[in-house]
Amino acid sequence: MQTRERIEADPYLAPRWATSALITIDTQCDVLDGGALQIDGTSDALPAIVRLADAFRAAGGPIVHVVRLYRPDGANVDACRRAAVEGGARMLAPGAPGTELAPGLAPAGAAPLDAAALLAGELQALCDGEVALYKPRWGAFHGTRLEEHLRACGVDTLVFCGCNFPNCPRTSIYEASERDFRVVLARDALSGLYERGERELEGIGVLLLGAAEVASALGAAAAGA
Repeated sequence: MQTRERIEADPYLAPRWATSALITIDTQCDVLDGGALQIDGTSDALPAIVRLADAFRAAGGPIVHVVRLYRPDGANVDACRRAAVEGGARMLAPGAPGTELAPGLAPAGAAPLDAAALLAGELQALCDGEVALYKPRWGAFHGTRLEEHLRACGVDTLVFCGCNFPNCPRTSIYEASERDFRVVLARDALSGLYERGERELEGIGVLLLGAAEVASALGAAAAGA
């Protein structure tokens, strides 16, 4: 049996599209081509990320945009980047344009990110069913209200996309698996993904699909509701 067929047939792993949520990771202006923290491949993945967000909005599914904000004094910055920020590097600085969601990703009419509220641990509502959430480290669940929010929404399946697989998405996916969420990764809507990483994810029960396949599954589930 192929890996995809095995996961889709497993009662503990198969996605439940009607109770799924989209998690976008660090898809902010600063990580795009030419940004202060450019992550190669993120600009290329952006159209697929936007497609997923549009599909979830159309299906009425929850969306959480998980973002990073680096205080200029480096106090909340990962150890590997702290010295650079303390030395004056300006990346993902609260209130700066580079922290905003990548072009086309935020819902129409959404207010800019509220850095003060996000840093205080609040979820910022962007529109009905769609929020932004700040994470202080690699994992989206670490020190955040993400699990509480997802459980309150009745979510048991997470679709991940964004930037940059080896760091924040991978950590967040393992955290989700530890919490028994069913996990889907949109492979063309993520920067930094590589073949060995794909096999490792499949080994813990993550279903790898294309953004178009996710959108189709969501549409079918919504039509059958």
